[in-house]
Amino acid sequence: MPNAAKILAWDDFRLIKAIAEAKALPAAAALVGLNHSTVFRRLGQIEDGLGLKLFERHRSGYVPTPAGEEMAQLAERLDGDITAFTRKLDGQEIKPAGELRVTTNDTLLVDLLTPVFAAFLVQCPEIRLDILLGNQALNLSKRDADVAIRATDTPPDTLVGRRAARIAWALYGRAGDFPESDFPAMDELLKRNWVSLGDQFSGFKVVRYLKEHVAAERVIYKVNSVLGLSEAVEAGIGIGFLPCFIADTKPGLTRLSEPENGLAADLWLLTHPDLRHSPRVRLFLDFIAAEIGKARPLIEGARPIAPRGDHLLPEPRDATTR
Repeated sequence: MPNAAKILAWDDFRLIKAIAEAKALPAAAALVGLNHSTVFRRLGQIEDGLGLKLFERHRSGYVPTPAGEEMAQLAERLDGDITAFTRKLDGQEIKPAGELRVTTNDTLLVDLLTPVFAAFLVQCPEIRLDILLGNQALNLSKRDADVAIRATDTPPDTLVGRRAARIAWALYGRAGDFPESDFPAMDELLKRNWVSLGDQFSGFKVVRYLKEHVAAERVIYKVNSVLGLSEAVEAGIGIGFLPCFIADTKPGLTRLSEPENGLAADLWLLTHPDLRHSPRVRLFLDFIAAEIGKARPLIEGARPIAPRGDHLLPEPRDATTR
């Protein structure tokens, strides 16, 4: 049998791992940045060199043999070790330079963070920002991102960071529909049309709140985006709860309640423990925290508004994390 130690290289492990994950050569080729024919030829060379079949070819795709499965698992462990090593090297950077990958969602980016990022790039021209949008939690341990900016009351235990602010939510309507300065009574508001985030956000506190207090037939419009929700209220489709930092900057919207404490969520700046002392990460986090600190009154809904007297919205029954 050939001597495997003489024929196997890290790129071979990466290739086998990619085929095992993709189960097809074209998709595996895309993962490793090669063309289909090169992947096919290299797989044959690796198998010939080992004297073993690493994959069975089925209609469903390439299925690893026991030897192929073991090689793919080893490649996964090697990839994790290499990633951990690069994180440690990043944590020992001498100067704040290079690329910084930041994950956040579109709501925070459009209505809060873009001007902050622009100011940071002016101050730190040697750093490049790669912004990744999405509500799902990326794996900072695998370097999917270096920093996460998230609205959550339960940040992952595997990450470190700081709470920058408390995001307030209040009830809003189209300004033209509510000319009076006082807040309307709740029994009047419950007769109106409402807008809400979609059912896929059933874990959000604001969605649970509406299901508990507003009749289902009154919720006439649902959308899977807070930005879309804001546009719907401004268009007069219905009234709805919005983050104060979005709605209070829109002249076309008016508050119909004070911020509801049970709907608020913390705004966190998070990173991996191995990166917390990296100059570029530390500089970025300090800068963003300071800029968000300046906007805290807006984010936390602190502004003079008319007293609402006895017209209280019902308290949320469940004040757990949205």
